[in-house]
Amino acid sequence: MRFQSFFALAFLAASAAAQRVFISAPTNGTAVTPGQNITVTVTEPRTLTGATEVAVVISMAACSPICNFDASQRLGTTLYNGPYHPDPLAPNQPFENFTVQVPQSLQSGTQTVLSVTHLSLVGAGPFPFLEVQNVTLNVE
Repeated sequence: MRFQSFFALAFLAASAAAQRVFISAPTNGTAVTPGQNITVTVTEPRTLTGATEVAVVISMAACSPICNFDASQRLGTTLYNGPYHPDPLAPNQPFENFTVQVPQSLQSGTQTVLSVTHLSLVGAGPFPFLEVQNVTLNVE
Protein backbone atom coordinates (compact mmCIF):
# COMPACT_ATOMS: atom_id res chain seq x y z
CA MET A 1 0.00 0.00 0.00
CA ARG A 2 2.77 2.44 0.87
CA PHE A 3 4.41 1.97 -2.50
CA GLN A 4 1.14 2.80 -4.29
CA SER A 5 0.68 5.94 -2.21
CA PHE A 6 4.24 7.01 -2.92
CA PHE A 7 3.76 6.39 -6.65
CA ALA A 8 0.50 8.36 -6.71
CA LEU A 9 2.11 11.27 -4.86
CA ALA A 10 5.11 11.26 -7.20
CA PHE A 11 2.81 11.20 -10.24
CA LEU A 12 0.78 14.15 -8.95
CA ALA A 13 3.94 16.13 -8.23
CA ALA A 14 5.34 15.41 -11.69
CA SER A 15 2.03 16.32 -13.32
CA ALA A 16 1.88 19.61 -11.43
CA ALA A 17 5.47 20.44 -12.29
CA ALA A 18 4.68 19.88 -15.95
CA GLN A 19 1.89 22.49 -15.82
CA ARG A 20 3.98 25.37 -14.49
CA VAL A 21 4.03 28.69 -16.30
CA PHE A 22 6.75 31.30 -16.40
CA ILE A 23 6.96 35.00 -17.19
CA SER A 24 8.82 35.38 -20.50
CA ALA A 25 8.50 39.16 -20.52
CA PRO A 26 9.28 41.45 -18.90
CA THR A 27 12.43 39.93 -17.43
CA ASN A 28 14.01 40.57 -14.02
CA GLY A 29 15.46 44.08 -13.82
CA THR A 30 13.41 45.58 -16.67
CA ALA A 31 12.84 49.32 -16.24
CA VAL A 32 9.21 50.50 -16.16
CA THR A 33 7.57 53.91 -15.75
CA PRO A 34 4.38 54.61 -13.76
CA GLY A 35 1.43 54.83 -16.16
CA GLN A 36 3.29 52.95 -18.91
CA ASN A 37 1.59 50.06 -20.73
CA ILE A 38 3.71 46.91 -20.70
CA THR A 39 3.24 43.48 -22.26
CA VAL A 40 3.35 40.54 -19.89
CA THR A 41 4.03 37.25 -21.69
CA VAL A 42 2.92 34.17 -19.77
CA THR A 43 4.40 30.98 -21.25
CA GLU A 44 3.55 27.36 -20.56
CA PRO A 45 5.97 24.68 -21.76
CA ARG A 46 4.45 21.89 -23.84
CA THR A 47 3.49 18.79 -21.86
CA LEU A 48 1.79 15.43 -22.33
CA THR A 49 -0.21 15.83 -19.12
CA GLY A 50 -3.74 17.06 -19.74
CA ALA A 51 -4.76 20.33 -18.12
CA THR A 52 -7.63 22.77 -18.29
CA GLU A 53 -6.58 26.39 -17.90
CA VAL A 54 -8.79 28.33 -15.50
CA ALA A 55 -7.31 31.80 -15.01
CA VAL A 56 -4.37 34.06 -14.29
CA VAL A 57 -4.11 37.12 -12.10
CA ILE A 58 -1.40 39.65 -12.96
CA SER A 59 -0.50 42.04 -10.17
CA MET A 60 2.19 44.46 -8.97
CA ALA A 61 3.34 45.13 -5.43
CA ALA A 62 5.61 48.02 -4.53
CA CYS A 63 8.77 47.28 -2.58
CA SER A 64 9.95 49.55 0.17
CA PRO A 65 12.84 50.00 -0.30
CA ILE A 66 13.82 46.48 -1.43
CA CYS A 67 11.74 43.45 -2.36
CA ASN A 68 12.08 41.21 0.68
CA PHE A 69 8.55 39.87 1.12
CA ASP A 70 6.82 36.68 -0.01
CA ALA A 71 5.14 37.73 -3.27
CA SER A 72 2.72 34.79 -3.03
CA GLN A 73 1.31 36.29 0.19
CA ARG A 74 1.02 39.91 -0.96
CA LEU A 75 0.00 40.39 -4.58
CA GLY A 76 -0.51 44.16 -4.56
CA THR A 77 -2.54 45.96 -7.23
CA THR A 78 -4.46 43.68 -9.60
CA LEU A 79 -3.70 44.60 -13.23
CA TYR A 80 -5.53 41.67 -14.89
CA ASN A 81 -7.86 38.98 -13.59
CA GLY A 82 -9.36 36.57 -16.09
CA PRO A 83 -9.02 33.70 -18.51
CA TYR A 84 -5.71 32.30 -19.68
CA HIS A 85 -5.67 30.79 -23.17
CA PRO A 86 -2.09 30.14 -24.33
CA ASP A 87 -1.83 29.73 -28.11
CA PRO A 88 -1.28 25.99 -28.72
CA LEU A 89 -0.08 26.73 -32.28
CA ALA A 90 2.79 28.96 -31.12
CA PRO A 91 6.02 27.87 -32.85
CA ASN A 92 7.98 27.10 -29.67
CA GLN A 93 5.90 27.07 -26.50
CA PRO A 94 2.27 28.10 -25.92
CA PHE A 95 1.97 31.64 -24.53
CA GLU A 96 -0.42 34.53 -24.14
CA ASN A 97 0.38 38.24 -24.07
CA PHE A 98 -1.42 40.61 -21.71
CA THR A 99 -1.15 44.40 -21.94
CA VAL A 100 -1.36 46.01 -18.50
CA GLN A 101 -0.67 49.46 -17.12
CA VAL A 102 2.01 50.05 -14.49
CA PRO A 103 0.26 51.67 -11.47
CA GLN A 104 0.67 55.47 -11.25
CA SER A 105 1.22 55.10 -7.49
CA LEU A 106 4.68 53.54 -7.90
CA GLN A 107 7.58 55.83 -7.05
CA SER A 108 10.60 56.40 -9.28
CA GLY A 109 13.84 54.89 -8.01
CA THR A 110 12.13 51.92 -6.35
CA GLN A 111 11.42 48.34 -7.32
CA THR A 112 8.16 46.47 -7.81
CA VAL A 113 7.26 42.80 -7.97
CA LEU A 114 5.21 41.70 -10.98
CA SER A 115 3.36 38.48 -10.12
CA VAL A 116 1.39 36.01 -12.18
CA THR A 117 -0.93 33.77 -10.19
CA HIS A 118 -1.94 30.77 -12.30
CA LEU A 119 -4.75 28.27 -11.68
CA SER A 120 -5.34 25.13 -13.75
CA LEU A 121 -7.07 21.78 -13.38
CA VAL A 122 -4.65 18.92 -13.97
CA GLY A 123 -5.19 15.32 -15.00
CA ALA A 124 -8.26 13.17 -15.44
CA GLY A 125 -9.39 13.67 -11.82
CA PRO A 126 -8.82 16.61 -12.11
CA PHE A 127 -6.98 18.26 -9.22
CA PRO A 128 -6.46 22.02 -8.79
CA PHE A 129 -2.98 23.41 -9.32
CA LEU A 130 -2.16 26.93 -8.10
CA GLU A 131 1.18 28.72 -8.44
CA VAL A 132 2.62 32.22 -8.24
CA GLN A 133 5.54 33.30 -10.44
CA ASN A 134 7.18 36.71 -10.21
CA VAL A 135 9.87 39.03 -11.50
CA THR A 136 11.33 42.19 -9.97
CA LEU A 137 11.17 45.38 -12.03
CA ASN A 138 12.91 48.74 -11.60
CA VAL A 139 10.66 51.79 -11.50
CA GLU A 140 12.15 54.82 -13.27
